[in-house]
Amino acid sequence: MPMAVRFLHTADWQIGKGFGTVPGDKGAALRNQRLETVGRLADVANQQGVDAVLVAGDVFDAQTVSDETLRRVMEKLRRFAGPWVMLPGNHDAALAESVWTRLEALGARPDNVHAALTPDILRLPGTDLAILPAPLQRRHEPADLTAWFAAAETPPGVFRVGLAHGSITDFLPAEAERHNPVERTRAATAGLDYLALGDWHGTLRVDGRTWYAGTPETDRFRSRAPGNALVVELDGPGAEPRVETVSTTRFHWHTLEHRLAEAADVAVLEDRLKALGEPFDRHVVALTLTGVTGLAQRVAVDGVLEAWRARCHFLDVDDSGLATAATEADLAAMEDSGFVADAAAILRRRRDEGEAAAGDALQMLFAEYRRRRTD
Repeated sequence: MPMAVRFLHTADWQIGKGFGTVPGDKGAALRNQRLETVGRLADVANQQGVDAVLVAGDVFDAQTVSDETLRRVMEKLRRFAGPWVMLPGNHDAALAESVWTRLEALGARPDNVHAALTPDILRLPGTDLAILPAPLQRRHEPADLTAWFAAAETPPGVFRVGLAHGSITDFLPAEAERHNPVERTRAATAGLDYLALGDWHGTLRVDGRTWYAGTPETDRFRSRAPGNALVVELDGPGAEPRVETVSTTRFHWHTLEHRLAEAADVAVLEDRLKALGEPFDRHVVALTLTGVTGLAQRVAVDGVLEAWRARCHFLDVDDSGLATAATEADLAAMEDSGFVADAAAILRRRRDEGEAAAGDALQMLFAEYRRRRTD
C-alpha cells in the first residue's frame, strides 16, 4: 500500500524575463527577483516536507539565457535535496539545441534535477510517484501532447501525475487557446490522480484534479491570482487531491484609476495608495489619472506622486487625461505677475464679455504660467 504523497506544483518561472516598461535598476531588480523566488520555492519545499517539486514548463524565458544564469538557477535548486522535475515549455522547448542540452554540456545539472525531455513515464526514486510528462519539443504544437497519457501503463498502486504546459480547451480566454491545447477532461480520461499545468500565469482550478499553479513571481499588471505555488497532497491512488495555495511572490502589481474633480480627491488618492499595504517597496503600480484640477490641486497631486514614487518599487503615472484649468483663485494669483497679469486681465474681461476665443487663450496663458512656476 503506497504512502501518502506530497509535492509542490509550480510553473512559469521564466528566468531571464526582461521588464522593458520598468527602466533602469528597478527593472533589473524585477528580473533578478525571479531567480531569488526559485530559492523561495526550495525553502517552501523544505518547510512543507514535500516528496518532490514539479515544474510545469517555462523554467527559462528564452533559449538564449546566459550560461551564468543556467548555473545560478541550478545552485538555487540545491537548497532542496529532493527530486525536481522540470518540463520544457513554449519558452524553453526541448529543441535539438536548447537550454537543456546546454545544461548537460556544462555539467551543471544536479543529480536530483530531472529534465523531462521526452514523453516517457518518469519514476522518481524513493517515491510512489509516476510522472507522465508532455514536453514541448517546439514552441507551438497543434496537437494535444497529453493524449498519450490515457494509454500509458503504470504499476498498480502508484500515483499517476500528469505534467503539461498549454491551454485547457474551452476553458481559458480565446486568446490563450491558440497553441498547445490540452483536453479539459484529460485527468479523468487518463486516470490521473493529478494534472499539473503551466502556461496560464495565475493560480487556477480547472477541476478537482487539474490545476494551473501560475507564476511564482508576479510579472504583469493583468494576471489573475499570480504569485503562488501549490502544495498537493494525495492520500492514495484515486483519492481526491488536497491543494493548498502558498504565496511566493515578493512584488505585487496593481492597476489603479483615479478621477480628480475636487480638492478632497487628492487625499482620497493618497488613501488608495496607502491601502496597498506595507512594505510599500514591494508594489509595482500603474496609475491612470483623469479629470480637471486647478493649479493648487495639481501642485498637491504632483507632491503626492513624487512621495509615492519614492515609496513604491515603481510607480508609472498616465496623466494624459488630467487637465489643469484655471480657477478664479488661480487667476487672481497671477495679478502680481507683471506683464502676465496685464494680459490675464484683458483676456478675463473679453471672456466675460462673451468672447469664446479669449477664454481659450486665458487657459493657454495659465498653462504656460503654471509650467514656468513648476519648472
